[in-house]
Amino acid sequence: MLRYSHGRAPEVQLLSGDDTIGQPERLRERPRSEARRRAASPAAGSRSVGPATWITSRFAAPAARRGGRTRSSAAPASPPVAVRTPVRRQNGPVRVVATVLVVPALVGTIALPAYAIMPGGGFTASERFSLSVAEAQDVDVSALASGAAVSNDGFAVTTKAQIEAEAAEAAAAEQSAWAAELASRGGGAYANVTQQAEGDDYPWWYETPDDYGGGLSPLRYYYRECVDFVAWRLNRDAGVTSAPWKWDWGNLASGSAYAWADEWASRGWPTSSTPVVGAVAWFPYNHVAYVQSVNADGTVTIEEYNQNSDHSYHVRTISAGSALYLYPPA
Repeated sequence: MLRYSHGRAPEVQLLSGDDTIGQPERLRERPRSEARRRAASPAAGSRSVGPATWITSRFAAPAARRGGRTRSSAAPASPPVAVRTPVRRQNGPVRVVATVLVVPALVGTIALPAYAIMPGGGFTASERFSLSVAEAQDVDVSALASGAAVSNDGFAVTTKAQIEAEAAEAAAAEQSAWAAELASRGGGAYANVTQQAEGDDYPWWYETPDDYGGGLSPLRYYYRECVDFVAWRLNRDAGVTSAPWKWDWGNLASGSAYAWADEWASRGWPTSSTPVVGAVAWFPYNHVAYVQSVNADGTVTIEEYNQNSDHSYHVRTISAGSALYLYPPA
């Protein structure tokens, strides 16, 4: 804008924001060079400021004091933000080789803490973990211990044959004791039975035994038990093979074989360790059989049912001293 005043040359009024127009060259270059310097080396922790921003902030204040306006040909630019690029660490070959060598060494050291490698190779006990060094077994033993007497007790081994012989002697002694006790209770007459042929003449051989739900026979013992078979034979020898029976559970003996010897004694029927035909061979292990014959060599042939828990008929030969004999009642 030009002004004329009383013969003077027209004055040029500077527009706000552009004060440097008409100023010496050094004044116009100073802000520009100083802005470049600050942009090249910003202070630590300060923002980076561009030249245009610096010039605007530098000369805007004087223009405002003069009441002028600032004018710019373009919108003010946003201040640039410094971005830090992360530095990548690369695993070089040396680092990889060191890891491969060091990690197994650490594992081996932890796994074998109580051993140390000898110079000549191999392993030996470590001094640090030695029990003797640590005095873990430091025990005082009295000197009297060396003078203690040492006892070597002898022992004998009992063979199977000896055990069986002792068992047979015990059974014979028990049977003899039974015979003596029963004889002391009083003797009596007994039936003389003629010897008959061997054979299974038990009439109820096909019936279901008690183990499988069977019932009682007409003699009121369980079918196919040793006591039912012997009761049948005593009836047969007395000439009775059908009802009414001469001998049954009510007047002969109880249902358990081990009680038959006492039943014989309580009724006054004779017993003996000498076998006779038709007698009942009584065994302490809860079993009875029928004496079929007495042999010249001192053995006895017996017939029986359920000797080995199979509820079947058997014939076997035993020594005379193997059983106590309940003579057949008259």
